[in-house]
Amino acid sequence: MATSDTPDPDITSDPTDDARGTTRPASSKPSPPVDPGLAAIDRHTSLGHTKAAATWTGLVIGVLVLILLLVFILQNLDKVRLQLFFWEFSLPLGVSLLMAAIAGALIMALAGGVRILQIRRVAKKVRSAATDRPV
Repeated sequence: MATSDTPDPDITSDPTDDARGTTRPASSKPSPPVDPGLAAIDRHTSLGHTKAAATWTGLVIGVLVLILLLVFILQNLDKVRLQLFFWEFSLPLGVSLLMAAIAGALIMALAGGVRILQIRRVAKKVRSAATDRPV
């Protein structure tokens, strides 16, 4: 195997000039031409996370949860007697458990909403204090 004193142009570490006059590293090779149709498909399929995708995913999950709730309620139609303070009423077991879950979710939403309002109030005070200070 014969060796030459001139370095191989693909292996050199010195930057070289390409046909446009721009300097590029010698180890990098020019990229092959890209088909415009494939580039357009790649742009449209690589959008990532979008609001429409999140909405669609939320709707699908919501429908699945509703189907499971419907099955749960239909399998638990036995009447139960409930007493709350001076009220007394009877409901199917599945419905009463669903109402209890909804009440718990509302209480959690209320607590979360109050906490969000507290954080916004503190952030507003910090922001107004930062704008009042001279620089």
